[in-house]
Amino acid sequence: MRTGAVYGLVVLATVFWGANFVLAGPVMSGLPPLWAAALRFLLGTGVMFLLSGWRGEALVELGRRHAGVYLMLGVVGIGAFNLLFFYALKSTSPANASLIMATNPLVTTLIAALLLRERPSGQQVAALPVALAGVVVVISGGNLQHLRELNVAHGDLLMLAANLFWALYNVLSRRFMPRTGSAVANTTLVMAAGAAVLLVAALTEGGHLTAMPGTTALAALLVMALAGTVLAYLFWNTGIACLGAGRTSLFLNLVPVFAMLINSADGTLPTHVQLLGGAIVISGVTLAMVRLRRSLPTST
Repeated sequence: MRTGAVYGLVVLATVFWGANFVLAGPVMSGLPPLWAAALRFLLGTGVMFLLSGWRGEALVELGRRHAGVYLMLGVVGIGAFNLLFFYALKSTSPANASLIMATNPLVTTLIAALLLRERPSGQQVAALPVALAGVVVVISGGNLQHLRELNVAHGDLLMLAANLFWALYNVLSRRFMPRTGSAVANTTLVMAAGAAVLLVAALTEGGHLTAMPGTTALAALLVMALAGTVLAYLFWNTGIACLGAGRTSLFLNLVPVFAMLINSADGTLPTHVQLLGGAIVISGVTLAMVRLRRSLPTST
C-alpha cells in the first residue's frame, strides 16, 4: 500500500474516533456505560466475523497458532483501555482526560524507542510539542485559566493508566501482530478477545439491561460499532504496521480537533482560537509526515 494511502486511512481512523465523542451522548442516554462499551465491540466483532467469512480468512488456524498474542492485544488495547477510561470518567473531567490522552504520542514514542528501538526522526521529535500545544489550545479555548482550574482527581491516575495501556497496544501491535494474518483477520481476533473482556465486565459490574434503548441510541451505537470500531481499528492497525507505533500515534492529536469540528454540526461552533489550535495540531502532524514521505519505501 502506498504511503499516502496509509496516511489517509490513519486520518480517517481519527475522524471516526472524534465522532465517537459526539455519539457517546445519545448512546449513554439509553445504555449503561459498561454495556455501551461491550455492545459496541460485540457488534463490531460480529461485523468483522462476517467480513472475515466473506473473505475466506483462516480465523480458526490463526486463532490456534497465535491465541496468546490476540488475547494479549485484545486485553491491553480494548478491554483494559476501555475499562480504565470508563472508570476514570467517573471522577475526572473530559478536559482532564483529553489532556492526558494528548500525551499518548509522546508515551508511545518513548516506549517504542525502549522496546522496539524505533528511533524518532528530528521532524517527529519537533512535531510532538507542536501538536500537543495545539491540543491544549483546542481544549482550553485559548484561555489558560481553564487549565489552571483543572483539579487532579483519582480518575486522572486511572486515565494515566489507560493512556499507558493504549501506548502499549500501539507498540505491542507493531512487535507481535502476526504477519501471517491479514489486517482483517488480525483485527477480528483482537476485537473478539477485547469484546469478551468487556462483556464479562458488563455482566459483573454493569448490571442488567432492563429495557431496550431507543432508536436514537441504537442508531448512534451502530455508527460507533461500524465506523468508530471496525473501520477505525482496521485503519489504525494498518498504520502501525506500515508507519510504526511512534509515528502513527502522533495522529491521535487530531482526535480532539475532529471531535470539535463534528460537534459543531449541532450548532456548537468552535471559536477562532480553537480553529487556530486545530491548525497548529495539523501543522505538527504534517511536520512529522514530511520526513516519512522521504524515508519510507513505497509499496504496492
